[in-house]
This record gives sequence, structure tokens and C-alpha cells, in this order.
Amino acid sequence: MKDFLANFQTKYKELNKEDIYDARCPFCSVQCSMQVIEERIVSRKVFKVKPNKEDPVSGGRLCIKGVNAHEHVVNGQRILYPLLKIDDEFHRVSWSLALDYIKEKLVKLQAEHGNDSLGVYGGGSLTNEEAYLLGKFARVALKTKYIDYNGRFCMSSAATAANLVFGMDRGLTCELSDIPEAECIILAGTNIAECQPTLMPYFLKAKKKGSFIIVIDPRETLTTKLADLHIKVRPGMDANLINGMLKFIVEKGYVDHSFVKERTKGFEKLQEFLQSVKLQVISELTGVSVHVIELAAEKFGKSRSGIVLTARGVEQHASGVETVKNFINLSLITGKIGRRGCGYGSITGQANGQGGREHGQKADQLPGYRSLSNLAHRKYIAGVWGIREMELPRKGVSAYEMIQKVAEKEIKGLFIMGSNPVVSSPNAIFVEKALGQLEFLVVADLFLSETARMADVILPTTSYLEDTGTVTNLECRVVLREGMRRKLGETKHDWEILCELANKMGKSEYFSYSSAEEIFEELRVASKGGIADYYGITYQRLKDEQGLYWPCPVDGHPGKKHLFTSSFAHEDGKAVIFTVKQQVPKETISPEYPLFLTTGRIMHHYLTGVQTRKCSKLKGSVSEPLLIIHPETAKKYQIEEGVLVKVQSKRGCAVMRTSFSPGIREDTLFTSFHWGDLQSINRVTNPVLDPLSKMPEFKVCAVKITLL
Repeated sequence: MKDFLANFQTKYKELNKEDIYDARCPFCSVQCSMQVIEERIVSRKVFKVKPNKEDPVSGGRLCIKGVNAHEHVVNGQRILYPLLKIDDEFHRVSWSLALDYIKEKLVKLQAEHGNDSLGVYGGGSLTNEEAYLLGKFARVALKTKYIDYNGRFCMSSAATAANLVFGMDRGLTCELSDIPEAECIILAGTNIAECQPTLMPYFLKAKKKGSFIIVIDPRETLTTKLADLHIKVRPGMDANLINGMLKFIVEKGYVDHSFVKERTKGFEKLQEFLQSVKLQVISELTGVSVHVIELAAEKFGKSRSGIVLTARGVEQHASGVETVKNFINLSLITGKIGRRGCGYGSITGQANGQGGREHGQKADQLPGYRSLSNLAHRKYIAGVWGIREMELPRKGVSAYEMIQKVAEKEIKGLFIMGSNPVVSSPNAIFVEKALGQLEFLVVADLFLSETARMADVILPTTSYLEDTGTVTNLECRVVLREGMRRKLGETKHDWEILCELANKMGKSEYFSYSSAEEIFEELRVASKGGIADYYGITYQRLKDEQGLYWPCPVDGHPGKKHLFTSSFAHEDGKAVIFTVKQQVPKETISPEYPLFLTTGRIMHHYLTGVQTRKCSKLKGSVSEPLLIIHPETAKKYQIEEGVLVKVQSKRGCAVMRTSFSPGIREDTLFTSFHWGDLQSINRVTNPVLDPLSKMPEFKVCAVKITLL
């Protein structure tokens, strides 16, 4: 009997195990930390998720996406081994065969058409290590100038504006903990309550302390419910709205002249321009009353402290850079930057949207936020990589422009890692046609995404529970995400894929890493002395200190939490106040296309939905995109609620179901972009680009709606 009980207990323990993984949510830029507990009860697996109450950013909060993120890891639809397309069908092959085949095709294309016949397309959810390595892979292993990433569609306008105004780009110039100290807060084109819900307590605390919150958005959202003043601006007119506010602030004497004189330049030109601005004209352009414009300006101008936060709603325009410059002007002329409770920030969207653009995925950048066009920067990175400066390719083009190069057959082979451009790009029908004419397409992904379906080879990658690396959150706090769960099937980490493929191509001496930490050690050196200086950051420090802000130039440095306390990053130490003239959308409504369309996120899904649509609870809650329409607009076009309609622009159409809301402007429609195929709204959106940031005009285009 004793032996029987002992055997039973042994068997029971074997069948009932519990694994605990310290993890970070793979989705938005808050990077909430948690424990994922995997219990195996006989043959059944049960997952529990516990938020980390010691998390200095989220404070132990998780949103519905974070709580359910593990579902996509284990849902059974993961790609678990390399796939090779033969006669339009995918077949399982070995890693050796897949990599040999890729090498053969890439070498052949470059031999026939030159190094730049290949392109590399990355993603803002890759870890810092993998973003760094992807840039190195493109420039050292492939020697191509064509590399960019989907972060171009996220924060490029804000980044460009910050570089021009401040001399450097960092998501927030202050800490999140400054938010409750601000007497006035402007949230422009951001729906934090749905997109970064774990940040809401910062704003609730601010409101409780008496902060006046202004939300600028053409529709009512969960975030606008928090507002003391909701400005329902006409899509694409934000820069003009701010000119009205600036005029009122200047005329009423709310300018901090001491700050402006000592720490900025360009105010006189702005002041001269504002004399020609008429508030009634601004009102007619924006659809916002003069009274509301003056009220917003007075509240922000008179407050002793204030924070301006922008997001994609004002950035994803062909005039996004100009618009962000103008929002920063609000902070500069009132002196609300560089001190407690003050600052400007762009709310990062993707999981590693900040870090992803700092270390070389972007067409014009090298690690540490160095410039590919700067000879000293090129020499430094070439030295770190052990190559000659002349071997470094020159600047390439932006993400959408790469697709145009594909369509023009200049790029003949494309390597995509961590992105789904068939759904995420504007003018998606054109994008799909362009990718369809590639001579060779390789996609590294967890799932058979809309883009992966088109690939010649698919390489299976690991998930957030399996892949170790660092990410940089929206306030530029670098944190460590440890991948503790074993890899499934034959999946490999993104960095392993890059190393093995580089080795196949004869570049093993440049890619001989054995861990993510080893890559990070090289990244530290590569970033040293750059704007985004990570040199003082180590894995051990990240474990001990729960993250560190950059710049962190030496070991032991605490990291710089507040920027611009005494000077800006330009050589003369001054910020530039830019004069922003009237801005209008590149496409306006007409009798044929009488409605504005704007797009955005919803709480239950993330980016193109490849991962969140694999989570049963998330998809069960929101199973399809909804077209939000004002009841009066629907009545005008004889459209009922809950019916399928066709949304059409000059570029194409999408199909979705209607949902009525009196909280949206009558001239505007809204929908989310988390679905593919005929439900992909980017089949409709406008690909016209900002001339500086190369951001497409996602947020406004002219459409018509008809019953299906």
C-alpha cells in the first residue's frame, strides 16, 4: 500500500505541474509586467495571469489584451516549422533546406541585379536586440540600403518634429508620474482609455487634483468622457486649431517671455504670422467655435504647469510633422517644458515603437539614433561592426516607398520580419499587387498572416513568452522582457534566424552571438555617445532596478528621467519655434465622396490583429470591424444600423458593419484597422506622404458608403 501511494503521488506530480513565467505584455508601449502561470492538470492546461504590483509604470494593472495575450501563444495555429511554397501550397521543410534555399535565391538576385535589389522590412514590436540585428543584417550581410519598418506608420511624424524642434527625439520629455502634477493636460488624437488603458490612473489622479483636461478628437471616446473640454475638430485640421489657440495666448499675454527669450528662437516670426490669423476663419476651417478655441487657450495659457500629449490622430497625416511642431509650440511659448508637471510627449503605439527606431531599422539611422548620412557616425558604427566605412550602404527609403520600389521592380526580393504590410500599409490593394510580383519573398512570423500567405518561404518565430530581450516603453524606460517558456516545435528566435541566415551567406564572423544578452552588449557599445545612449545599461541593472531611462551613458548612471531642464539638444541649446501655416488634408470631400473617414484602434485588438484575433476572448468580444456613423448621417444615406456596407474611396473599398453613435461628427466615419482581406480599411486609405517623415495620411480620406 505504501508503494502504491508513493507511486500515485509521483505520477500525480508528473501530471500536475505548474510553471511560472515572468513576462511583459507583447502589445502596447506601456509594457506592463505580469506572471503567467501555466498549470497542467492531468492532460489539460490552465493559464492564470497575475499583474506585477511592483511595476513602476503600470502599478499592477493589466488591460484585457494583456490578461489574454498568452492565448495566441498556445492556440494551436502557430507556425512551428519552416514552410516552402511549391505549386502554390506550403510544405514543411527542414531549417537547413529553408536557409539554403533562401541564400541561393538572395545571392542569385544580387548577382543579377545588384545589392539593392533586396529589401528588408522590420517591425516596431521586435526587441531592441532584434531591431539592432536586423539593421546590421541588412547593411552587413545583405549590403543593401533598403531597410525600413512599420514604425514609420507609428511615430515618424512626432519623431521628425521633435528632432527639428528639440534637436532629439524621445517619446516623453518627462515622466509619466509628472501627469498628476500638471494643472492642464492636452490629449490630442489619442484615445488612451482604449489604447493604453493601464495609464488612465495617472489622468484620473490629475483630475482629482484639479487638472483641467482637454481632449481633441473628432469623435466621442472613453477618453473624451474624462475631459473637461472635448474639442470635436474636423479631421486634419488640428494644426489650424492650434494656430487659433496660439493667437489667443499671445494676445492675452500668457507667453512666458523670459523662457522664450533665453531658451528658444523663432518666436518673432510666429508672432508676426499670428497677426494675420483670424479666429473666425479658424473656426470655419476646424468646425470648432471661437468660444471653445479661446477657452482651451485660456486654460492652458494661464495654468502654471501643463503637459501636451499627441498620438496618431494628429500625427498620421501628410502634414503630421507641421501639426506636431505646432502642438510643441504650445509648450514652448508658455514655458511648460523642462520642469515638474510640464512637458511634451508622443504616446508610442507599438510595443517597442520607441526602441525600434533608435538602433538601425529606419532607412536613415544607425544604432544609438545616429545618422546614416553623418560621416563620423558611419565611421563609429563601421568600427563597432568591424567593416570599412565605405562598405556601409547609404540611406534608403521609407516603408511605403519601399513598396513603390517593389512595384517599380527595383526591389526584387524582400525579407519581412515582425510585420504585416499587406494590412498595415495604406492603399493596401496596391501593396498586395506589388508584393505579388516579387521574385522572392521571405516572411518570419508566428502565424500565417495576410502577408505570410504570399511568401515563398515562411520562417517560424518565437512568442513573447519564449523570446528574451529588452524593449523601450513610451517614457523611454528600457526594460527587460525574459522569455522563460520553452520554444514550441522548431521555432527560432528572430535573432537566431538572422544569425543562421547570415552565417549561411558567409558572414558568420559578424553574427556569432549565443544569446540576446550578448547582442545587447554590442548594442551598448554601438549606442555609446549617440543620442539614444544605452552604454550604462546592463541586463543585471535592468533586473535590479526595474528599468532605466536613456540616455544612460556610464555604468552607475541613474538614467535621465527629465529632459531639457536647462537646455535643449541643439548645439546652441535652444529649441526652435516653427511658424506653421494653414494645413489641410490632401484629399477633401466632394459630391462623389461626401464623407471623411478616419481610423484608429479599439481596446480588444492590436495592430493588424494577427495575434489578438487568435485570442478567443478578444475575438469573441469584438469579432469584426464596425463602421461608426452618426445616426443623422445614416438617415441621410438610408442606411440602417447593423447592416453590411461598402466603404469606398478612389483607391478601393472595404466591407464592414454599421454601428450608430451620436458622438461622432456628422461628416465623419470611423473604423478600426485590425482586420485583413475585404475588412481591411487600409484598402481605402490615402498613401500620400508627409514630405519629411514619410508618414502616410491614414487619418483622413474622402469616401462614400453604399449598401452591400
